[in-house]
Amino acid sequence: MRVMITGANGFIAKNLRQHLAERSDIEVLLVSRESSLEEFETAVAKANFVFHLAGVNRPKDATEFRKGNVDLTSWLCKQLSARAKKGEAIPVVFSSSTQAAFDNEYGSSKRDAETAVFDYGRTHDVAVHVFRLPNVFGKWSRPNYNSVVATFCHSISQGLPISIDNPAAPLRLVYVDDVVTHFLSLLDGALPNRDCEGFDVVHPEYATTVGDLAETIYEFRGTRNTLVTPRVGAGLTRALYSTYLSFLRPEQFSYAVPQHGDARGVFVEMLKTPDCGQFSFFTAHPGITRGGHYHHSKTEKFLVISGVARFKFRHMQTGEEYELVTQGDKSEIVETVPGWTHDITNVGDGELVCMLWANEIFDRDNPDTYACPL
Repeated sequence: MRVMITGANGFIAKNLRQHLAERSDIEVLLVSRESSLEEFETAVAKANFVFHLAGVNRPKDATEFRKGNVDLTSWLCKQLSARAKKGEAIPVVFSSSTQAAFDNEYGSSKRDAETAVFDYGRTHDVAVHVFRLPNVFGKWSRPNYNSVVATFCHSISQGLPISIDNPAAPLRLVYVDDVVTHFLSLLDGALPNRDCEGFDVVHPEYATTVGDLAETIYEFRGTRNTLVTPRVGAGLTRALYSTYLSFLRPEQFSYAVPQHGDARGVFVEMLKTPDCGQFSFFTAHPGITRGGHYHHSKTEKFLVISGVARFKFRHMQTGEEYELVTQGDKSEIVETVPGWTHDITNVGDGELVCMLWANEIFDRDNPDTYACPL
């Protein structure tokens, strides 16, 4: 299938192009403002499906709204209509804006462009899909252009100030990966998901405020100092965190964490979570024993990455003892159990490296750690 994308160098288009590039059944025809009229016409003539993502939203001259939104869309629909009259029905996905519901120059131009697309669909009984997209955010967006999310992510990640007039101002957001997923589902023949007015919609749509958005992104930046990562595995926070990271410069891809060393080896905390504990690792020189304590409630998981370790346990009430030996090539998790004192000894010839997860962040005021050597 030959898929045409207008506005090919734009934010949404770049993400769509990347997904299409992963498919062997698609030939992509790219059209941008740098394309000649001949190149545009050739792409229209070849296309089996059109993603019309081109548009003007921040022109120097307001007259460009009509030229870049209405005139371009009308011309495209005229070219497609000529093909439809020959029996070649070419579906169209058009990215409009929520601003189309308002009486400003930008909104009016988007609304008229929508009309051109809907007229093309009705006249020729062709599938058309018009999205009145709210603020779209994600990787490869442009700060001070695409959305406030891009602006905040760029500025905060680079240590620049941000400006907030009204922290309580509401925001409606959709993530670019969700937009692309919906676009591709239509390309593959899925039924549209439409609102009561006949516009296609993207789910999920997130609701937040400008102030909460800024607070969340500042929290992302702070994780490199606190080591505490917010809940970035689902929903809006997941999407925002991925977007924030996309604004890091290559020299910002790494960061140092504190390393605590003594005669036994080193101990390094890597990652902490609000309610799922923390990850660390430690080393131990040959013959060195670490631990020698018990917990009432805290639990831990150990994984020897390199070397050979002997774990010893003793029940604090019954005196029952148990020991086991594990090593780096076994990929074996050893758990500490509340009420059992435990230690770990490097019984190999080389350095012991062991990964550690604890179910809670270490609290110096309430460590739940009581010395009791075996």
